Amino acid sequence: MAGSTITEKILARAAGKQRLYPNDVVFTKVDKVMMHDVSGPGVIKVFGEWEKKGVKLERIWDPDRVWVTEDHFVPASDRVSAENVNMLSNFTRKFGINKHFKYGLGQYGICHTLSHEEAMVLPGELYVGGDSHTNTTGAMGAFAAGLGHTDIAYVLMNGEIWFKVPETLLFKIEGNKPPHIMAKDIILQIIGDIGTDGANYKAMQFSGTAVKNLTMEERLTLTNMTTEAGAKNGIIEADETTFAYLRERTDAKYAPVVSDHDAEYSEVFTYEIEKLEPTVAKPFSPGNITAARDLQTTELDKAYIGSCTGAKLEDLREAAKILKGKKVKIRTEVLPAAQSIYMKAIKEGLITIFMEAGAVVGPPTCGACCGAHMGVLGKGEICISTTNRNFPGRMGHIESQTYLASPMVVAASALTGKITDPRDVTN
Repeated sequence: MAGSTITEKILARAAGKQRLYPNDVVFTKVDKVMMHDVSGPGVIKVFGEWEKKGVKLERIWDPDRVWVTEDHFVPASDRVSAENVNMLSNFTRKFGINKHFKYGLGQYGICHTLSHEEAMVLPGELYVGGDSHTNTTGAMGAFAAGLGHTDIAYVLMNGEIWFKVPETLLFKIEGNKPPHIMAKDIILQIIGDIGTDGANYKAMQFSGTAVKNLTMEERLTLTNMTTEAGAKNGIIEADETTFAYLRERTDAKYAPVVSDHDAEYSEVFTYEIEKLEPTVAKPFSPGNITAARDLQTTELDKAYIGSCTGAKLEDLREAAKILKGKKVKIRTEVLPAAQSIYMKAIKEGLITIFMEAGAVVGPPTCGACCGAHMGVLGKGEICISTTNRNFPGRMGHIESQTYLASPMVVAASALTGKITDPRDVTN
């Protein structure tokens, strides 16, 4: 009998079962749950509807396992978003949720950044969040999946939720990473190959020598965009890189899980990282990929370095290396993904580099990524972005266009005003 994958093992442990197989349906205990200033009010509305039917939320199953962040519409873009933040504050106060990262009160930022930056989720845990990119945190060796408002409400009340055990696709990335390649290039290539529905309700697991040598933050870029392939979760086994990252942030105990050596995968894909090119996803799909050098005549209006996908500290470092001592030719915005990252970037001199290059540096927010505020695109505008989605209207006007790329490609393109391979500005 073949062994189990890491995803099957974490779900089995959470379900109190010895063993699970793909397509089994089980109720699982949840270790951590997250809401933000968009999903939180939606969940609160569900509780309001339930109360009308006689089901009242008296208390949350475990307030210490719940955490909340304000990230999508901060700084508040209008009265509704300001009221949503207030609604969330009233809710967390009422139910004793102490882990509430409030905008303007020290550490706060994008939920899928705080999840690892603040060690909110640990290896071996089952984590759910009210946002589709909750998959990101699977890079910590956890099962991490996004749920809708009703499911999150159920978790808050009961501490458990059902899952169908997903089949696992294994992506082995081998070789030594060239200096011009980032994790964003790897995941865009994979999505281009398997399609945006290629992992529907499946687990995407990453392994291989190249993944082993990736930093923690680069691994998080891989799992972040498993959402764009339709995956239920993305996951990377925790190892010494993970443990070292966590040691700097927490002394909490955890129990890592790894796949059995004879685990069964529904498909195995192998990539040689040396063969990859700096890659761009053209409008209007993350799967519509081509090499950056094939788009050298594409003129741009804006370059955006931000979001959970592309504004971690390492992303900012790579962009700053390219921008240092040069001037941008198009409107360029840099928004670090969390306040702690922003402060480290100040100490390292990265913010000075960006501002001397002519870029605008803003506060951590999801605003422009989801086309909400803080830099939306106008009609006909073309943007190159470190974000994760580029469907029509994602970053603003329905007739704007977004090209997705790595922080290096975005920085290089900011310097030329056209889509540019980083090798062509650094050599």
